[in-house]
Amino acid sequence: MHAEERHQAILHRLRQSGSIRVSDVAGELGVSSVTIRRDVETLDERGLLARVHGGAVLPETRTGTGPAPEPWRPPGGQLPRTFGMIVPDASSYYPEVIRGAREAAGRHGVRLVLGISRYDETEERAQAERLLADDVDALLLAPGGTGDTTPWYAELPVPVMLVESRQGEDSPAEYVISDHAYGARLAVRHLAGLGRRRIALAVREDTPHAAALTEGYGTGLATAGLDAPEAPRLTSDTAPGDQDGRLDAYVELAEAGALDAVLVHDDQDALLLLSRLRGRDLAVPKDLAIVAYGDEVAALADTPLTAVAPPRRAVGGAAVDLLLQRLGDPDRPPHRLSILPELHVRSSTAG
Repeated sequence: MHAEERHQAILHRLRQSGSIRVSDVAGELGVSSVTIRRDVETLDERGLLARVHGGAVLPETRTGTGPAPEPWRPPGGQLPRTFGMIVPDASSYYPEVIRGAREAAGRHGVRLVLGISRYDETEERAQAERLLADDVDALLLAPGGTGDTTPWYAELPVPVMLVESRQGEDSPAEYVISDHAYGARLAVRHLAGLGRRRIALAVREDTPHAAALTEGYGTGLATAGLDAPEAPRLTSDTAPGDQDGRLDAYVELAEAGALDAVLVHDDQDALLLLSRLRGRDLAVPKDLAIVAYGDEVAALADTPLTAVAPPRRAVGGAAVDLLLQRLGDPDRPPHRLSILPELHVRSSTAG
């Protein structure tokens, strides 16, 4: 059984009973208690459960030293509202979105139940059916597919709030997003303001935010009166050797003076590019200024990277808040909220 499957099994048992014991789950899944204990620690770090001595409880129920025998209930004995949340994964972009949703849910006494779709629409639908069977009051959904004019979730019997997705633009679907196009424009404006004139975009074309980043990059260049230099594109399905070659192409362009700045999505590719520049004795930012898009680990580079930080936690929190407002006033007009990223300036652009 893979780690993600164990995580889902642990969260499912926790949702059913309100608490689990490591030894019980280990026996049920046929793995060691050490393995389950590590899984519980990982899920605790992601904010999906609260680790206690010998087991875990729902995040809202941590009140003592052992697993709580019953799920938390607010004063008066009424069960809290329950929101389902479906995201493509819980290990890269979305942990901070989940954390923001969990924190907002906790403030309002809402129980949050998580499902993972693995960028598969069939799995999204299955997760939604499971959550509806558990009587969730509303659903937060981060679709992993491309969407269509009449999305499948439009017919669900509970309110749906899209998270980090504009899918269903022709439907009244409500959403909360990071304005990634604005984030790209912010980076280009910063670089152009430093006198950089040959600014490239290194983005994997098949990532969910590629279109918005490309749009913002283009409008940012146009506003600054600049043209896009010739540069290779990155794709997630490129063979490792080819991908390395494409990153090396940016180094060669910088070495030839064809580039003096680059916006790189995401932090990992920005760190790899930084390493390759150092290997060719090119200085950052003197020879090439770098802005990373993501800001998860950009500050940890040996030359700390200037980075655009999407407001992941704020997106998750706002999605919960808007769903609560929708439940409180079902007739209110549909709302769509776009939250602006921030630019964190560090050594890769400021010498």
